[in-house]
Amino acid sequence: MKKFVNDPKNYVAEMLEGVALANPDSLRYVPAYNLIMRADAPRADKVSIVQGSGSGHEPAHVMVVGRGLLDAACPGDVFAAPPMDYVYETAKLLASPKGVLLLVNNYTGDRMAFDMGKEMAEADGIRAEILTVNDDVAVQDSTYTVGRRGVAGNFFVIKAVGAAAEQGADLDEVLRIGRKVNDVTRTMGVALTACTPPAKGSPLFELGGDEIEFGVGIHGEPGRERRRIKAADAIVDDLLEAVTGDLPYRSGDRVALMINGLGGTPISELYILYRHAHRQLADRGITVGRSYVGEYCTSLDMAGASLTLVRLDEEIDHLLAAPAEAAVRVC
Repeated sequence: MKKFVNDPKNYVAEMLEGVALANPDSLRYVPAYNLIMRADAPRADKVSIVQGSGSGHEPAHVMVVGRGLLDAACPGDVFAAPPMDYVYETAKLLASPKGVLLLVNNYTGDRMAFDMGKEMAEADGIRAEILTVNDDVAVQDSTYTVGRRGVAGNFFVIKAVGAAAEQGADLDEVLRIGRKVNDVTRTMGVALTACTPPAKGSPLFELGGDEIEFGVGIHGEPGRERRRIKAADAIVDDLLEAVTGDLPYRSGDRVALMINGLGGTPISELYILYRHAHRQLADRGITVGRSYVGEYCTSLDMAGASLTLVRLDEEIDHLLAAPAEAAVRVC
């Protein structure tokens, strides 16, 4: 596979250095911990918001560090949880008198690293809380998780808690808001092709020319089943059926709708998916109040997309509308 890569071992470090060099006034890079943090963090007047997870999901999470979003991100290698000491050192560097909220996508390795990092930080007198994101409806348990996976819906949790922290909310309130948003967020993804990690140099799995992976995870792990490819509208119908029936979402609801690209899908195709999803929701009496189309949480170069719905109320809508800044303009 052709890629813009030097030594695959340096893939993440070189990417992070590039992010920092492109944003010298707003971001700080700490190579020892794969850490990208706001230049003005920590601040005594706000809770620090930290996310980790593996690399390969950009712009999540290192490219959504900024005002009203994350204060820091400490990723691991591609599709690998950050080491526990990265989490611990990041919590120390981001320690604020108002505390630190650690956001964790529900993958076993991430949870272990963040649980241990939190314990070590608390032993140093740092107040920290963990919020686990588990928006994926594809599988309840998998090789990678106990419970549902955390996928593209994590963006809405980041946006809401980042806004609340920026407005001065205390740690308990920020945690409450994050849990509230997570509880009304559901996602389902589909892959047209596998992704290719730089260190492997070949696709993680094989799909036939007429096959799709329905319910795929963001690391390329399998979902509900392998299916024959259909027209775009029919794929959206299947995604919507899985998502709307899970919470469930009902006539009269007002929602945020996200069509998220997984890294290798043209934006034009994402808007084709959005068009049908928006129309189908309207037919069900569900109003799309906020729209998001683009790449928010990718899987390297995977061709595919995910569909996310968030049930809106006045509080969540206000937080999603709050000003924010990031290395990649995603909101």
